[in-house]
Amino acid sequence: MMRDVTGPLMLLDTPSLYFRAHFGVPESVKAPDGTPVNAVRGLLDFIDRLVKDHAPTHLVACMDADWRPRWRVELIPSYKAHRVAEERGAAPDTEVVPDTLAPQIPVIEEVLDAVGIARVGVAGYEADDVIGTFTARAAGPVDIVTGDRDLFQLVDDARRVRVLYPVKGVGTLRFVDEAALREKYGVDGPGYADLALLRGDPSDGLPGVPGIGEKTAARLLAEFGDLAGVLAAVDDPGSKLTPAQRRRLTEARPYLAVAPKVVRVAGDVPLPDVDTALPRAPRDPAALEALTERWGLGGSLRRLLATLGG
Repeated sequence: MMRDVTGPLMLLDTPSLYFRAHFGVPESVKAPDGTPVNAVRGLLDFIDRLVKDHAPTHLVACMDADWRPRWRVELIPSYKAHRVAEERGAAPDTEVVPDTLAPQIPVIEEVLDAVGIARVGVAGYEADDVIGTFTARAAGPVDIVTGDRDLFQLVDDARRVRVLYPVKGVGTLRFVDEAALREKYGVDGPGYADLALLRGDPSDGLPGVPGIGEKTAARLLAEFGDLAGVLAAVDDPGSKLTPAQRRRLTEARPYLAVAPKVVRVAGDVPLPDVDTALPRAPRDPAALEALTERWGLGGSLRRLLATLGG
């Protein structure tokens, strides 16, 4: 379920942003007991700046309930395998997270909940999938804030969906629309997913097609339209594929048969019934006061609350 959203909706790839905050804000930013809170305060500063600069009427902090879903791993076992700290059987695997960041994630969740910012994670899905489903259901414009290029596949000018990609913090953002994608990669939003699976992505453990890099993948998609067109060209002796390309794509067919489901974000996640409206006052002032005192959230939280109340 999702309540009607017709105004500007901002979707935060929260894990992407708190990782950026952790590495971008010095660990000398600490709670009164000396615990680093750089990711917590950095994320609050990010949200404050985003709301000030872009004035969304609805905001969702999208979370990884499962950062490495089993259904993706079953299709491509190498998916994010290099980032596994501990395999946990039926439970989600534990991700490699810096020692000083891991304890801050529950604090981030508690603070967002006390402020009243909608926070959504769905069992069995990544934040990307939550973002994809909110985007599919939104009636108004959508701004997706992420440092992950995978979400470029959701860009859609007709539906007013764009990505705000942090270049340096969130004060300097790259606005990614279809024109930006075509200029940089030669594809549109859906084409980016095909480009990514052909090219591969070592950061996600996606092998891609050996010998098919980004430029070659872009040329193939420009020539044949999409992945289905490329595969049809493999089967067409008269197509303009080189012998090496035809051989590589043929050998990669087992991978190409499953890669689209892994690479494309889900658009049918069972979302909870949640109020995405930007809060004007804290949902739980008492809890927020206790969190502020415990973690020394100081000016970061005060600025955000002032912006929300304004």
